[in-house]
Formats: sequence, C-alpha cells, structure tokens
Amino acid sequence: MPKSILRTVATVSIIGLSSTTYAYDLPGLNLGNTSFYDGSPAPAGPGWYLEEYLNYARADRFNDVNGDKLQLPKQDVDVLAVTTQLIYVGQPLANGAMPGITAINTSLAHVDVDDGLDNTVLSSRAGFGDVIIGPFLQLPTITRADGSPLLTQRIEADIAIPVGAYNRNRSINPGSNFWSFNPYYAATYWFSPKWSASGRFMYLWNGKNDDPQAGFGNVSDTQAGQALHANLTVQYAVTEQLSLGLNGYWLKQFTDTQVDGHDVSGRKEKVWAIGPGFLYAFSKENVLTVNSYF
Repeated sequence: MPKSILRTVATVSIIGLSSTTYAYDLPGLNLGNTSFYDGSPAPAGPGWYLEEYLNYARADRFNDVNGDKLQLPKQDVDVLAVTTQLIYVGQPLANGAMPGITAINTSLAHVDVDDGLDNTVLSSRAGFGDVIIGPFLQLPTITRADGSPLLTQRIEADIAIPVGAYNRNRSINPGSNFWSFNPYYAATYWFSPKWSASGRFMYLWNGKNDDPQAGFGNVSDTQAGQALHANLTVQYAVTEQLSLGLNGYWLKQFTDTQVDGHDVSGRKEKVWAIGPGFLYAFSKENVLTVNSYF
C-alpha cells in the first residue's frame, strides 16, 4: 500500500488562461503548489507515497502585454483543481542518493467563467488533465557536525504527456494538447534548527500544438515559448509538528510563442504572487499544508 502524505494546498492566485481572443499560451504549471521543506527526502524512507493537492484559484483581472486590463465587461474565473501525485522512492545508492519516479495528474473538478458577454470570449470545461512522469534523484542530505540537517536537494526531469481533455474552442482546458519538458532543482537550507528556506527552480520547454486555439485563426500549429519559474519559501519551525512560512512564486516567459514556425511578439507571460502558509505534521507520513497567494 502507498504511504499516504496528505497535502491539502489551498491557493488563491492568478491563473494562466489561453483565451480564444486574448490567449495565454503556457500550460498549467506548479505555481506555488510546492513550498515547505521542498527538496527534502521522503519522511519515511524508500517506498510508495501518495500526495493530494487541492487548488482553488480565482481571477478577476487579466492583463495585456502592456499590463493594462483586457477590455471585457467582466473577467471572473473560479477554478477548483485536484492534483494527485504518486511517488516511488528507491533504495539508496552507494553514495546515499535515492533514485525514484513520480506520476502526477491535475484535473479540473469545477470551472466557473463569466466574461459579461455570455461567455463568447472566455469559456471553459472541466475534466481529466495531462499526466506528468518524472524520474528524480534525491541527493544525500548534508548535515552539520551535530547531525542536524544543513542542506537537502533533489533534481527531477518532468515530462507532461498530452492525454488530458482539450477543445480548441474553449478558453480553459484540463489538457494542453502538447508535450512539455519541465525539469527542476529543489533545495532546503537550514540557517538554524528552526529557520530554513526552500526553493524549487524550474525550466519549461513546450512542444507544438497541432490543433491550436481557435483565436489564432486558420493556422497549422503553435508553440508556446520557453519560461523560467520558481517557488520560494522561508519557514520557521514553531514545534516539531507546526511550521509557519512566507511563500511566493514567480514566472517569466523568455522566448516568443511561435505560430506556424514564426515568432509572434507581445505574448510573453509573467506573473508572481506571495502569501502566508503553514504546515502541520500529524505524523511522518501524514502532513497538511495550507498556502494562500495574493
């Protein structure tokens, strides 16, 4: 049986959309889902783990390339998404590193959209999302002379497989209809036994979408640009069970989206948010994390 780590993550954040008129091109990403003690090894050693994330996102403003609000009567979007992550941690190698693999699915349980135009511009559908497969290597923990942790690290190479539900006429889809490569490096550094900082630093490459959003018109394919994004946390261990923290995420697209192989300017995305959170460990295998982003 999988070891259960319950992670219920409540997030309030701006979400990325691909609109049939004003398109945001990047796929759904880990923006703030992971936070406390990221990069640390599995708490109960090798074996199977199950993590669940509950994400609520609300947006009432969407900007154009100049940072101005899009010219729509309303821009209200509410999304409830459920992420299930299955993790296998293998036996330690000779140097103490632990290999493993993970499978992740994020599905849209509920989406509510109102553009003030009977949803002729913004539209949505719920359903099963893409599947992410990621082999990883948990590096050996670096400790202080007294045996307490100093630095934990993990590297992972995630590949998003486009098996999720997708409709080119919808603004919000569970699936992206293209492959993505999203590797990362995660680490936690302890300044003291109670104070520490965590970060996950990610790179994103996207494949071609051969059934592009309808807003692109009569084109054969599109390819979203490359991006960098990160999740950051500063945390304080109040007790062995309870930690409080300040979390943030950041994303910046650094290459243009391409349409039929040609760069299209004015579509690069960027977003950031910050907010409080807490972690409570009922046991080594059952952990509750709650984060809120603004």
